[in-house]
Amino acid sequence: MAQNLVATTRSTAGAAPEPQGFRAAPFNLEAEQALLGAILVNNEAHDRVSGFLDPAHFYDPLHAEIYETLAKLIASGKQATPITLRTFFENSQPIDQTTTVPQYLGRLAVNATTVINAHDYGRTIYDLAIRRQLIVIGEDMVNGAYDSNIDQPPDDQIEEAENRLYALAENGKYGQGFMGFGSALTHAIDMANAAYQRAGGLSGISSGLRDLDGKMGGLQSSDLIILAGRPSMGKTALVTNIAFNVANAYKSEMQPNGEKKTTDGGVVGFFSLEMSAEQLATRILAEQAEISSEKIRRGMIDEDEFKRLVGASQRMAQIPLYIDQTGGISIAQLAARARKLKRQRGLDLLIVDYLQLLTGSAKRSSEGRVQEVTEITTGLKALAKELAVPVIALSQLSRQVEQREDKRPQLSDLRESGSIEQDADVVMFVFREEYYVERTKPAEGTAEFQEWMAKMQIVSGKAEVIIGKQRHGPVGTVTLSFEGQYTRFGNLAQDQYLPERHE
Repeated sequence: MAQNLVATTRSTAGAAPEPQGFRAAPFNLEAEQALLGAILVNNEAHDRVSGFLDPAHFYDPLHAEIYETLAKLIASGKQATPITLRTFFENSQPIDQTTTVPQYLGRLAVNATTVINAHDYGRTIYDLAIRRQLIVIGEDMVNGAYDSNIDQPPDDQIEEAENRLYALAENGKYGQGFMGFGSALTHAIDMANAAYQRAGGLSGISSGLRDLDGKMGGLQSSDLIILAGRPSMGKTALVTNIAFNVANAYKSEMQPNGEKKTTDGGVVGFFSLEMSAEQLATRILAEQAEISSEKIRRGMIDEDEFKRLVGASQRMAQIPLYIDQTGGISIAQLAARARKLKRQRGLDLLIVDYLQLLTGSAKRSSEGRVQEVTEITTGLKALAKELAVPVIALSQLSRQVEQREDKRPQLSDLRESGSIEQDADVVMFVFREEYYVERTKPAEGTAEFQEWMAKMQIVSGKAEVIIGKQRHGPVGTVTLSFEGQYTRFGNLAQDQYLPERHE
């Protein structure tokens, strides 16, 4: 009887009744009262909800204030009871003519339910708060569509709504809390078993480049991999090669529960913010058909080359490589499209070309480019963990590389290096010394020309992938072959891989 009285008191005093004919926003005052009462009786109940429940999630303003106050008391190591809270609410406006706030605190404690139900009450309050926020976003979308300014295109309204929904989804990810060490060990053993069973002994997805896989153990799930380099070094060519190798090796098997599991290679999502899908396809065609991309674009091919081109395109049409060529999208839009691809077709590797062409939220943009890039890299790392796939993001390097005698890039050369270097699990640089040596060609017939020729012979057709940071493995340099006319990276034929000689 007393509990009903308290509920009636708060429903009439704390929140104005909705006029007849209008739908009320979803709320549950009884759940809010039950949770607050449980915490006031046993402060341990707060530990069960503090990880995800904030004062803003309460519908009643007084309940929000009570929750915030008792949370501060508990955080400071003090007991939160009706008596200790009394000091903070003695001068508060009475709830009605007969009930003060200190008296109401006492009623909450008297009518408290068991601490066992605290988590369920907290979840109810949280879920209803999210629904109220969804209603607000929906109402704003409708009102904005009706009353939009003539200089505000629909695309801006869509992006704003996406950003708000993305922010709401991100706030909702309060995680699963602590994991038992036994569970963590099980995951580690499963990963080791997968590496043992897979050809090449890789725990991650094979990039198709033997020496790079040997250094990294493959492309690891949930890793953010930054691939950086100066213009003309071959960043896009390398990542395109990797994308094709992974998609081309794709194999899957059906699980007992009806889900499809990838056993080799993977489904690849490629966000090409700079190049069109046609340009990317031309690059891969040139690589697979071994025809110069320039000859393909100009139509300078003979009948035999055209047949090779058709054959390569027919093989490529079957691989699970999906390209999004939309330029200038935000990190929120990218995340939404990646989730959709994962849900509809599956996803094992995500590639972004390139990071600096992404945009952050309007708020971060106004705070400066460094803050915006921080939001982007943090978002990409969070997306890699959420989707449990490796994310490869290309990045530019600053011009200070060109001022040094040794032009091999370093971590300090990354633009906005603080956030990129911090959030990345792996940072790799592409470097082709041939590009720089070629541009120092002296006059023919001189002694310098002979030296230049000797140096060109050493560096020609080679590229270095410098691993500058790796959380779970060694740093160092991997040498690859590079065929410029086909924009193709490959495994370098080294002595230990050559056939045995017979004199």
